[in-house]
Amino acid sequence: MAELTVTASDEAAATHDGGSAPAVVRAAPAAGTALVKGVLLDIDETLVDLEGAMDRALREVSAALLPGLDEAGWTTFCRIFTRGSDDIYERYVAREITFAQQRVLRAERCLAQFGRAFASDAESAAWLEAYETAQPTYVRAFDDVEPLLDALEAAGIAYGAVSNNVHDYQRAKLDTAGLQRIGILVGIDAVGVAKPDPAIFHEGLRLLGTGAHETVYIGDNPAHDVIGAAAAGLRGIWLNRRSAVLDPAMAPSVPDQVTGLGQVPALLGLG
Repeated sequence: MAELTVTASDEAAATHDGGSAPAVVRAAPAAGTALVKGVLLDIDETLVDLEGAMDRALREVSAALLPGLDEAGWTTFCRIFTRGSDDIYERYVAREITFAQQRVLRAERCLAQFGRAFASDAESAAWLEAYETAQPTYVRAFDDVEPLLDALEAAGIAYGAVSNNVHDYQRAKLDTAGLQRIGILVGIDAVGVAKPDPAIFHEGLRLLGTGAHETVYIGDNPAHDVIGAAAAGLRGIWLNRRSAVLDPAMAPSVPDQVTGLGQVPALLGLG
């Protein structure tokens, strides 16, 4: 994973690439049924290619620590940081450690894989400063984001973002990615809880001005974004960009799945 949370129950779905998981597309709503009036979206790996940004920044700022590391080694290093350290990020979400501390701890786990470690607190601090400078420069929105937002606006559907990170950090990320048009944003500091707690979804609904029954939530984490949204009364859609294989036990609770945001308008019956 990137800087978002994934529970142990769905870690397999988030980390297995190349699986066979066809998109499940439901028919457009039948006449007389409630239409979608609001869409809330996750940010990291849904709107923004954070993993790509992290990969590039990690290689840039860690090269001196691992001279001669081959391509396979860098892939391992990056995947440990982005998908193999969710337990560390969970500690940040639970407010046990700071955002900066979780980044250093994740880097230490990556280095340990190759028998290395920061030589001192000063070295880890320098690494952190370099990473925090480099990573935002690589942040980009996925290519399918703007077309989806265009379609939602054309249909008169309100939209916003709900994230398992703090508001200001995610606001800066969206702006850097060119997504200033997403004005509504809820972070974990708004209500003091993270997904899948219903309260954070309900805050998004309050800001959108829509009811749960007429609002969709889209995200890349089946447990937090889909099952969590459903528990809050919303319709959850799993964005499965990696074509990951979902745990069969979880599948009945994740009925809607797309492999790209370009499939969402049809799923919502927008034409």
